[in-house]
Amino acid sequence: MNVIKEQKAIERLKTFEPADGYYLAYSGGKDSDCIKILAQLAGVKFEAVHNLTTVDAPETVRYVQSQPDVRIDKSFDKNGNHVTMWNLIVKKLIPPTRLVRYCCTELKERGGIGRVVVTGVRWSESRRRRESADVVKIVGKPKSTMKTADEIGAEYQQTYQGGIIFNDDNDKNRRLVEHCYRTTKTMVNPIVDWSDDDVWDFLHYYGCKSNPLYECGFNRIGCIGCPMAGKHRYVEFERYPKYKQNYIMAFDRMLERRKQLGKSSKMSWQTGQDVFRWWLGEDFNQITFDDLINTN
Repeated sequence: MNVIKEQKAIERLKTFEPADGYYLAYSGGKDSDCIKILAQLAGVKFEAVHNLTTVDAPETVRYVQSQPDVRIDKSFDKNGNHVTMWNLIVKKLIPPTRLVRYCCTELKERGGIGRVVVTGVRWSESRRRRESADVVKIVGKPKSTMKTADEIGAEYQQTYQGGIIFNDDNDKNRRLVEHCYRTTKTMVNPIVDWSDDDVWDFLHYYGCKSNPLYECGFNRIGCIGCPMAGKHRYVEFERYPKYKQNYIMAFDRMLERRKQLGKSSKMSWQTGQDVFRWWLGEDFNQITFDDLINTN
């Protein structure tokens, strides 16, 4: 186990600890197990929360439920109706894609506004993470946040998404977090520079077995059918055929809703099965993504 990285992560958590405690985003994967154990080791105050997406694997749901210190939240709209992937697809009129990830915004990442959020984001997960994440990331009100950073002399980088990130955990950056987190979404990523081996060595050292799906050959724990999973979706739908059927039925209702709204003029989709095949990349000739977005 890399003791130096462990101690550095603990110090990061201690440095940016807010008075009301952290909001710890707990997905049920290995990285969230890691940050939860680190928060315990650091002795910081935190609330671990799992946002139920309705497309989590059953094993993940059971694993999260087995964690006594994790609170499970469901998403509700302004009228008190439960928001699920299935009714979101109908509401948004398009399937979730790599470019339009409304499911992440409304189901997975909705919590933590006005809080300092601890995440298990790591650079080694993707090039996009390397470019858009650091030890601390502040999203929201970028101009006023950058103005404050300039005033106190905190060094930062602006991301292409409009947020700001910084690597150092010095006093100026701590002050910036204290100033901004109530009006923004501020994320602390204590293991951002950890490798997969670092994570597994740490979990094994502390006796954490983590989500049982890892023992079934899964390398990532996420929503079933997530477009970011690529061809692994075939494995997921073979293992969970009920979820495949739920997607197809949701796509059927989506098509009916588009028809009611007069948004089907350019589309060749006839059934939810057609949409499902396009969604998996099996039929690129039916409709382009631009057609999907611009259909009226």
